Amino acid sequence: MNNDVISHRASDIRIDLLLIADMIPKGARVLDVGCGDGELLEYLRREKNVDARGIELSPDGVNKSVAKGLSVIQGNAEEEISHFPDNSFDYVILSQTLQAMGRPDRILKELLRVGKRAIVSFPNFGNWRVRLHLLLYGRMPVTKSLDYPWYSTPNIHFCTIRDFVDLCDELDIKIEKGMAVDSVGGRMGFNVMMFTNLFATQGLYVLTRD
Repeated sequence: MNNDVISHRASDIRIDLLLIADMIPKGARVLDVGCGDGELLEYLRREKNVDARGIELSPDGVNKSVAKGLSVIQGNAEEEISHFPDNSFDYVILSQTLQAMGRPDRILKELLRVGKRAIVSFPNFGNWRVRLHLLLYGRMPVTKSLDYPWYSTPNIHFCTIRDFVDLCDELDIKIEKGMAVDSVGGRMGFNVMMFTNLFATQGLYVLTRD
């Protein structure tokens, strides 16, 4: 693929969402949990001809998604996902939303109940910049991927990449594919746990039932 094509495709959606989109085959049944304004779902429907569905808490996000012709329901994801039958989807996406869940362990189980595979991305609280900020200033950092002050953040369960991998092991969830993502949303060139946990700003994982 030439650079002009990559540049054009990347301009359609955020680069980290493009990484997710590239993992999903054409014609798949997809549920995006916490789909926001439907940016990723719209791209997948247009470029991959997927059967696109979404759940979103924000009424504004739902309105924007519906305005794009997407099938999105409004509600709390942890409650709404329980209404879907087993194996309803080929892929269930949880992008940058895991840390806002009341029980991340339970939502991971639900993702893999309703979907054959789950794609999960989340900000890495083990990143060296976060650690350094805490060391030098003693305050919770506000960064590009953690962009709320501590007192008003919807993010209630911060974790590191190592925490996430350990949780998957505890829940007998198989990690089919994992990658480190940098501060601009691009894939990093290493996948060793020590370096991933220290330098990645996001983790991105494809999960299946073990």
